[in-house]
Amino acid sequence: MSLERDEFKCKHCGQLILDSVFFMMAQKARELAKTPFVITSGYRCPEHNAAVGSTSLNHVSGRAMDIKAVFGPERGRILLGLYLAGFRRIGIAKDFIHADSM
Repeated sequence: MSLERDEFKCKHCGQLILDSVFFMMAQKARELAKTPFVITSGYRCPEHNAAVGSTSLNHVSGRAMDIKAVFGPERGRILLGLYLAGFRRIGIAKDFIHADSM
């Protein structure tokens, strides 16, 4: 199962800006992880980004994603897939993993 561009749409307005190199890296990471990626946040319009308290431009530029990750083994597979796909900017939160290519 591959990622779909629609999964990265802004949850606030439905718009989508998605960097093609970032999207290809995300696809590769998912294949390597051998586990579904549930994208909880991809592109964010400036209004949505401000509403969640972010000043970073990684989501606004279409080069970031937050992946739902709650269980230990799932988190490990996602992290490994991201790393093997070339992501080096990875953040781990309580219930998601952030990755960006900024």
